[in-house]
Amino acid sequence: MPELPDVTIYLEALRPRVVGQPLERVRLASPFVLRSVDPPLSALTGRRVADLQRLGKRIVLGFGDDLYAVMHLMIAGRLRWEKRGAKPPGKIGLAAFDFPTGTLLLTEASPKKRAALYVVRGAAALAAHNPGGLEVMTAGLDAFRAALRRENHTLKRALTDPRLFSGIGNAYSDEILHAARLSPVQLTSKLADGEIERLYRATQNTLEQWTEKLRGQFGDRFPGAGEVTAFRPDFAVHGRFGKPCPVCGGPVQRIRYAENETNYCPACQTGGKLLADRSLSRLLKEDWPKTLEEMEMGKASKRV
Repeated sequence: MPELPDVTIYLEALRPRVVGQPLERVRLASPFVLRSVDPPLSALTGRRVADLQRLGKRIVLGFGDDLYAVMHLMIAGRLRWEKRGAKPPGKIGLAAFDFPTGTLLLTEASPKKRAALYVVRGAAALAAHNPGGLEVMTAGLDAFRAALRRENHTLKRALTDPRLFSGIGNAYSDEILHAARLSPVQLTSKLADGEIERLYRATQNTLEQWTEKLRGQFGDRFPGAGEVTAFRPDFAVHGRFGKPCPVCGGPVQRIRYAENETNYCPACQTGGKLLADRSLSRLLKEDWPKTLEEMEMGKASKRV
């Protein structure tokens, strides 16, 4: 799922291409992707893009007069920039947004069809798409501590709860916890002040470092197919089960639960203890929404 660094790169690539440009037309390849009715999609036609913003993991195109298009990519949704008039690709094409400068394609390489497009009018309607999580890159330590301690969850769940923290998902939460040297199943209520400060620094540093890495990778070009991914070879632990930890060299371990898995280094994060047993997997399941849709909508999970 594209997270804060990935969405930031998408926005930076889109700005010089669409801001100030009129949207000539929208072509829906899969009608299910449009999840709103009023205002109609046709209300965007001919309007110029006034601004772009990130709302959690969502991408928002502002068209003036309080009119917005909100795209939620979910797990497999991606954006492509192609020549003007390009056709949505085969089975994965969802929509095409035609501008004088080119065509923005919305795709989804998954049969579950979770990606969504909404057209909304007004600040209140836009705010309804914001789960309300803390913007960690601009928040101070006190605000971070308050958000973390608002509810009692495992650290893995707290970091990925969009009601608590904005823009962090499964991949970068693993990287943050590894950098902070903290167990993914440690409960937020049991964190010492020093551990919270370490987590705060690791959160900001990890997201900033990866945003800069992606900027260096893409430069001025738009990310291509397959280049926005949750599985990067230079991640420390996420998606690296069985491979050596870059810090200690020990094998990365995992806990599978629901539709996700957590990757961690026992030596760096849990005092050498393996967590992948039934009781701890059950702990994460109880502290995790049953579906990704529930998680992304900010549905409260069971406290542990």
